Amino acid sequence: MVTPRSLAVIFDLDGTLVDSEPNYYAAGRRTLAHYGVQDFSWEEHCRFIGIGTLETLEALRREYRIEAPVAELLALQNRFYLELAATGTEVFPEMRKFAERLHAAGIPLAVASGSSLRTIGTVLSATGLSVCFPVAVSAEEVPHGKPEPDVFLETARRLGVAPGECVVVEDAAPGAEAAHAAGMRCIAVPYAHGAPQDAGFTTAGLVFAGGQREFDAEQAYAWVTAGH
Repeated sequence: MVTPRSLAVIFDLDGTLVDSEPNYYAAGRRTLAHYGVQDFSWEEHCRFIGIGTLETLEALRREYRIEAPVAELLALQNRFYLELAATGTEVFPEMRKFAERLHAAGIPLAVASGSSLRTIGTVLSATGLSVCFPVAVSAEEVPHGKPEPDVFLETARRLGVAPGECVVVEDAAPGAEAAHAAGMRCIAVPYAHGAPQDAGFTTAGLVFAGGQREFDAEQAYAWVTAGH
């Protein structure tokens, strides 16, 4: 198959390719409990879905008046999360099918995530997705995380593709906003219940309002490659 030369697809990782939120929630609870916060709920965790890990921890540190530096919280949460991710991370089946379909067609793929590079690598390796995603960019490598466009623009640069020729696949409104700010098309597959009504998704070109249960790999593939 002839590879479309001016097309690339950038996937968010957490909540988009893999259902990592249960692991992040567990790691976050362990981290906060270490500093005496015992009542961190799933509902509270959901407020930060789609926000970078560093930004999330900075907000939680302020909210719970934790005196430890954010770097210390980050190191502890990463340790807890990596222990969980290495042994049990679920890939959304239809999303795996989509990524493998694009990869087989020779379309360049990348992951752009708020997670650390080590975390991204651990998850991709543990799930067998590394072969599809030779390029991975962490928000730690750019000045600002989502909803700023920095991580997507850096990913396009590394792929050697103009931002306007990239399609982003996202589960969270801040990510969809970042894609729009970067001048990229976006497929939105909302993770959180009620999220499709979030104004951040209004700029997405294709929205699967039912989330992963509604996502269709062939429909998404046809939309991405239309015109190419």
